[in-house]
Amino acid sequence: MMNLEALYHRHKQNWAFIYHGKAVKVRMRTMRDDVQAVEMSWGDKYDWYGTVRHRPMYKLISDARYDYWETEVEACNGRLSYRFAVVDGEERIYYGERWCAAEEPPDSFGNFEYPYVSAADGIHPPEWVKDAVFYQIFPDRFARGSHAAPSDRFAVWGSVPTKQNTFGGDLQGVLDHLDYLTDLGITAIYFTPLFQAPSSHKYDTQDYYAVDPQFGTTELLRQLVAACHERGIRVMLDIVFNHTGSLFPPFRDVAEKGAHSPYADWFHISQWADAETGQPMIYETFGYEPDLPKLNMVNDRLGRYLLEVAAHWLKTTDIDGFRLDVANEVNHRFWRAFRDTVKAIKPEAYILGEIFHDAMAWLGGDQLDAVMDYPVRDIAIKFFATQRVDARMFADIVGQQLASYPQQVNEASFQLLGSHDTPRLLTLCGGSIAKLKLAALFQFTYIGAPCIYYGDEIGMSGDNDPDNRRCMIWETSQQNLELLGFYRELIVLRKTHEALRSGTFRFLHAPAGGYELAYERRAGEERLILAMNVSSQPSRLLLALPDRARQADDDGAASAAYAEIAAGVEDDVWEDLRTGETIRSSEGLLAVELEAYGSRILKRKRGEAAR
Repeated sequence: MMNLEALYHRHKQNWAFIYHGKAVKVRMRTMRDDVQAVEMSWGDKYDWYGTVRHRPMYKLISDARYDYWETEVEACNGRLSYRFAVVDGEERIYYGERWCAAEEPPDSFGNFEYPYVSAADGIHPPEWVKDAVFYQIFPDRFARGSHAAPSDRFAVWGSVPTKQNTFGGDLQGVLDHLDYLTDLGITAIYFTPLFQAPSSHKYDTQDYYAVDPQFGTTELLRQLVAACHERGIRVMLDIVFNHTGSLFPPFRDVAEKGAHSPYADWFHISQWADAETGQPMIYETFGYEPDLPKLNMVNDRLGRYLLEVAAHWLKTTDIDGFRLDVANEVNHRFWRAFRDTVKAIKPEAYILGEIFHDAMAWLGGDQLDAVMDYPVRDIAIKFFATQRVDARMFADIVGQQLASYPQQVNEASFQLLGSHDTPRLLTLCGGSIAKLKLAALFQFTYIGAPCIYYGDEIGMSGDNDPDNRRCMIWETSQQNLELLGFYRELIVLRKTHEALRSGTFRFLHAPAGGYELAYERRAGEERLILAMNVSSQPSRLLLALPDRARQADDDGAASAAYAEIAAGVEDDVWEDLRTGETIRSSEGLLAVELEAYGSRILKRKRGEAAR
């Protein structure tokens, strides 16, 4: 008997979404390894019997409990009424919005519906993002400009960072090192905040309209953005609308005038100060940091002010997007207005949110373009760096994350392994370059835009803040040049192969209790296999290579969409992209030898299948 309680679908969000034109991708959930097939029937509810068509679905991905099935269909006259048939042996269950039955209902009432496929409901992250390679810069620690005069304000470059000291990094320093970023292959820079603030991290904004004097001027930022654009590099700024700094003039006014301040309702004040009793002002903050008062984002006047801030920097400096700090604590109404403002000025601007949990509520196409993929980052560290989880759990969590969002959102996701908020990747790997390389290889061959935290590419280490914010090492004698070359190769690999930027993803091997991993990326005729051994012992993987046939014709007469063909029909020849070695599959099986902490990148050779 099938587990009927596991069946799940609902219209829109990540379950039914416009991918391009009138095409809608539809997903359906079943218990893992519980059913043999899922079929979809769809048509126009106003002429169900005259338009109904049928198509088998293919298994997109799995997680610990469920399988997720998917297919893509064209809406009939823009309207989509649909239901599913779930099949296991002789058992066949029909599943709709209002019923789950062994007999197919006689009409379309109770079907799921995508009422009308409107372009206005599409989810359209900027196309350039899925092709981007980001580089995160913490401005105070990246580089001092060549013109910078000695100053006793700053600590000695390369000395031990604390939460209080600053080192004098600036925008001119970034300009001076653009050749380095271009040579590495970077196509986008993510700056942590540049706006005037008293701290080294600048998340305590004092003036939203001023570049911090340590970093330079608005004119210098404009010159930097223009220089980046000439090199094909986009620029994204970090901005904080959830909270501000205690030196923000409106907050200082509130602290001085109390309830009589015209900005009193810009903040969450629960108790006003009383000089006679000594009662302090009590207000909400980010976390429990008194220097970071939380903004009252339901205030319309404050909202208009912040929207003007965003518009100002887009128009003044021609930046390419914003990373939004603590995006999940700001109301949805503001983010919708923010998107309208940003996209009206620059439609291809990237709106990225910092959200650590399920972010689907922000990703319907009306607010954020994407989020930082912390769930995948977390499980990648636990698998590649610390081996706290096995390959099966790693694949389950990745599968769950991929099923959580529409495909285009996954393609635009921000893939990181380290940042100013986390220990350095090499430190998490226990100093093992081999483990770091495997983690980075996954990052650059997975879905989404990878981001390098400055210095990870040369082997910098560091524990939690402030140790993870050490000064960039520019002396080549102290850089791991072999690792730097490896990162260059990863970037070239990603840029060379379309399948790594927009292709499908599926796991081929992820055993429970094991630390070997293999997955496939595929786009059109291009097919790549990534195989890794995250253990200290050599291993041999035997990979099953079911092919995927073309989708069914509209009348449903063709073979099942992406159905597995019989093993042994045709052997494949695979080439190792690093060594040129060729490996031939036999009867749908491919044997891959892996050294300890080793990896293979295999590409299917065209026109060389066995005859």
